[in-house]
Amino acid sequence: MLKSRATAGYFHSGLAYNRFGHGAQPIVIFQGLEFENKPLAGLMLPLFSIVYTFLFLDKDYTTYIVNRKPGLPDGYTMKDMSDDYATMIMEEFGGPVDIIGVSTGGAIAQHFAADHPDLLRKLIIHSSAYTLSDAGMNGELQLGHLARQHQWREAYTILVSPMFPQSGIIKYVTGPLVWLASLMGGMLFGAPEDPSDLVITVEAEEKHNFKDRLKQIMAPTLVIAGDNDPFYTEALFRQTAEGIPNARLILYKGMGHPAYGKQFHRDVLSFLKDGMVKDT
Repeated sequence: MLKSRATAGYFHSGLAYNRFGHGAQPIVIFQGLEFENKPLAGLMLPLFSIVYTFLFLDKDYTTYIVNRKPGLPDGYTMKDMSDDYATMIMEEFGGPVDIIGVSTGGAIAQHFAADHPDLLRKLIIHSSAYTLSDAGMNGELQLGHLARQHQWREAYTILVSPMFPQSGIIKYVTGPLVWLASLMGGMLFGAPEDPSDLVITVEAEEKHNFKDRLKQIMAPTLVIAGDNDPFYTEALFRQTAEGIPNARLILYKGMGHPAYGKQFHRDVLSFLKDGMVKDT
């Protein structure tokens, strides 16, 4: 069903996208970190889509998962990437849209919200904060190192493992599931020809600290995440929400990266449609 309603390609500005649904209201998801700046395909498409299928199926929305453009130059920043998104949104939609920034995409979305408020209706910062934790930074730097060395199997493991539960009964099979996912990822994707887009994005996020500019985000904002996220801390999520004038925070107990599930679905739709969220 989803496949029949989905398209993928590149916008005129060069940004890669996957599109789902045919509703009147566009939602643009700033995609998290990927090995290559291209439309989602292979194993990563269902892994990523499972988080947002509830939006794809909602008749009110057309959902765009948007990656960065390929061939990023050395030294490209989170702000540069946010300006690319702004160019795309103006060209494709001509006005404000709802935006979900997930993980690395959430860092870019912070710049976008502060610098391009006329192109934003509501903002959801999904499993992201104003900066990475020390552990999250180390993980991304390791990912970038493995990419430079073309050690893709090990890199897939780092990228995929946070998506599997680390608590409850399923935690006992998480290790084999991660191994299988990394194996299948390598088989389905092969080795990316050029790791530079991932490396440049990691270097940009290493320098990202938006704490002093959070007050410039004026749009209604929802910060939503799990309190067991391996890339950010509960304190970072709380500080991010506290720094934005019109923000609310929802944290899910024991959930990792990214947050997802039935309550996540309800909370996101409630915020998007009614503006109703709860403090936690």
